Amino acid sequence: MKKGIHPEYKEVTVLLNDGTEFVTRSTMDLKDDVYRPEVDSSNHPFYTNKQKMIMNDGRVEKFNRRYGKKKK
Repeated sequence: MKKGIHPEYKEVTVLLNDGTEFVTRSTMDLKDDVYRPEVDSSNHPFYTNKQKMIMNDGRVEKFNRRYGKKKK
């Protein structure tokens, strides 16, 4: 391997939202060597079965009004 072209591979502490933490190695550039992900398996809707319906302000209806078939 060439010298000087590879990023530094160091230990990083991963701190999950439920308080769980573990140490792994990564090339991520963190200022305090702690990674706090916003979404993990303890709070992601896919894993918790608490999916939220997101309203898109009637975008489908707006599209159909603008470009849909005309009613006679």
